Amino acid sequence: MTARAIIELPDERLRVVSRSVEQFDSQLASLVVDLRDTLAKEGGIGISAPQLGVLSRVVLIDVPDDGLGEVVYVNPQILERSSWGFVQESCLSVPGISGLVFRATCVTVSAYDVLGNPFETQVTGMHAVCLQHEIDHLEGTLFVDRLSWFKKLRLRLEGKAF
Repeated sequence: MTARAIIELPDERLRVVSRSVEQFDSQLASLVVDLRDTLAKEGGIGISAPQLGVLSRVVLIDVPDDGLGEVVYVNPQILERSSWGFVQESCLSVPGISGLVFRATCVTVSAYDVLGNPFETQVTGMHAVCLQHEIDHLEGTLFVDRLSWFKKLRLRLEGKAF
């Protein structure tokens, strides 16, 4: 497999709601390898299939030093959120922009692994923040949509459209 190009704004595919994965097959396994290779090349901590132009509900998270290693979430659903706060975010699909976003720092999620086995887990800290960010991608939402109105205005005045 190979690292792919990450699509960036204003590509409209980033604004489309992704469809659920129904086939847990070699095509899904190949997509996960491409997500892994692309994330490694780009140096991020999370990536979703829509960022590769694939409108499927697949997320890969790999936060260094969180003790979890790489985790693949297929058809993830957040069941519970707690411990809210402002966190600094950026995105591989929105280069050059970062800002504070109000997120839960503890989430319980249900999902499937790449083989189709269901699981439920609770994650905290940066892993929880990253997972919410990537699930937003599956819904066609970007972190810039969650910035304060003041930050959005400031970015627009600087000529950064989103």
